[in-house]
Amino acid sequence: MAIQLSSGGQRSTTLLLLLLLLLLLFSTSSAITELEQAQIDLFQQYLRINTAHPSPDYAAATSFLSSQGHSIGLRSQTFFFSPNKPLLLLSWPGSDPSLPSILLNSHIDSVPVEPSKWSHPPFAAHRDPHGRIFARGSQDDKCLAVQYLEALRALKASGFSPLRSIHVSFVPDEEIGGADGAARFAESDEFKELNVGFVLDEGQASPTDEFRVFYADRLPWSLIVKAVGSPGHGSRLYDGAALENLMECVEAIARFRDNQFDLVKEGLRASSEVISVNTIYMKAGIPSPTGFVMNMQPSEGEVGYDVRVPPTVDIGFLRTRLDEEWAPVTRNMTYELFPRGPKLRDNGGRPLATATDESNPWWSVFEKAVIASGGKLSKPEILASTTDARFMRQWGIPALGFSPMTNTPILLHEHNEHLKDTVFLKGIKVYEHIISALSSFPANSS
Repeated sequence: MAIQLSSGGQRSTTLLLLLLLLLLLFSTSSAITELEQAQIDLFQQYLRINTAHPSPDYAAATSFLSSQGHSIGLRSQTFFFSPNKPLLLLSWPGSDPSLPSILLNSHIDSVPVEPSKWSHPPFAAHRDPHGRIFARGSQDDKCLAVQYLEALRALKASGFSPLRSIHVSFVPDEEIGGADGAARFAESDEFKELNVGFVLDEGQASPTDEFRVFYADRLPWSLIVKAVGSPGHGSRLYDGAALENLMECVEAIARFRDNQFDLVKEGLRASSEVISVNTIYMKAGIPSPTGFVMNMQPSEGEVGYDVRVPPTVDIGFLRTRLDEEWAPVTRNMTYELFPRGPKLRDNGGRPLATATDESNPWWSVFEKAVIASGGKLSKPEILASTTDARFMRQWGIPALGFSPMTNTPILLHEHNEHLKDTVFLKGIKVYEHIISALSSFPANSS
């Protein structure tokens, strides 16, 4: 049965639809407030400063960040632990500066880009209709710098007064190992004077609705294996050739890598919980004007590996494999295995990891603050790569890796790196809760 509306009923229906449409348009246009738009603009300004290697513009970046700190009312210091590589420190003194302080760390530099492979220029900070902001460093980790600052600005405006001092460090060179950045900072007298009790550093995006948090990093080591032997004619078959021995090593390490990777594929271990050994270069052969001498077996060869080791692993395990199987001296082989940065233990001989249980009172404060912000934490993880946090953990200081990005693809170091504006804005609110809680941590609890 068809229902017919009177002209009055039709007008009422039309008015109702128009009202609903207006409400929808209003809610869409007001989704981003004036304050939030200003915060997004600030983020885009920072992203437009090209701090990618090999020539990061540290001067422009530190000038920008320093001016923001000044506008908030934070104290500012700039250190040069290495020439032309400024490290900016902003501080908000607590009411009891004798208490251990908190440090919020972020690195200024970014990895290189291939502009032709991006859908938008990597330093334009283009914001598309979906709110995605495309730029190198949007996830790794310029978002943190602006989120820290805007959270502090909001706390200042609210009249908040921290009990503990709050420090924010913006460091150079994280993407090339941190030797001239956080490593020198952590070893300095200036760092010791800060009396840091807890550190927050970068983490990683989460594809789910749970925030990820990292209590340790897999630590980078370099492995270089060399083999020597007598040269021989390219047609000869004989035992003990340098490259024959080297290839046996390569094949043995490849089998080990496959076994470790199988644990990940089968769901038995996370990728950060296994040892990764990835080939970086191979060097052998006798050069000729047109390439290589093809009828002569070389007398030496070399292969290099990037090795990542969880802090729970005894490095002696790898040395034993090298001595007995991968590169034994009986096959005319030698090797070098050395860390790139801190070793697996801190200066007190403990594993380079931060406790995430009741033994670490900072953990409880952090966890409750994330929950109070409306967020959820996933199971604490070891980060598969490395961050500056390892240099702070080296001194026994608890440090967590945390980047508040949920429902976000992991795009660090990739083409078209981007971050959604609403995710960025939510992170500011999360840090308001975290910074407030950590800096109000009672004196008798740490």
